[in-house]
Amino acid sequence: MRDGVPPNSSDVLYLHDLTADCIIGIWDWERQTRQTVILDLDMGVDIRAAAASDDIHHTLDYKAVAKRVIGFIKTSEFHLVETLAERVAELVLREFPVPWLRLRLNKRGAIRGAGQVGLVIERRRADA
Repeated sequence: MRDGVPPNSSDVLYLHDLTADCIIGIWDWERQTRQTVILDLDMGVDIRAAAASDDIHHTLDYKAVAKRVIGFIKTSEFHLVETLAERVAELVLREFPVPWLRLRLNKRGAIRGAGQVGLVIERRRADA
């Protein structure tokens, strides 16, 4: 990646501040209480066909991505944010025409005194 843009893709569709509550964590109290996670998704797309046609069918339906990701997170019960991030990335790459993505997951409140705690992963479809 150079200058924050993956090679062979200069268009990025992003969804930031997607919020969902889920069971996430390793401690007993975390397994009993839903916690909020916040995701930022930057996804590679080619918008030229959509721009030329002005037709939603020629681009990524970001509302569908958001609904699917939020629905998945709400029903998940992982121990690690690493697992949740990886599964969300796999879901997006498998179900939507996205050749690559960058996912930032924030588990707000995980560390006392820290406003944001989380990770960033970047993944590419195997056939991209």
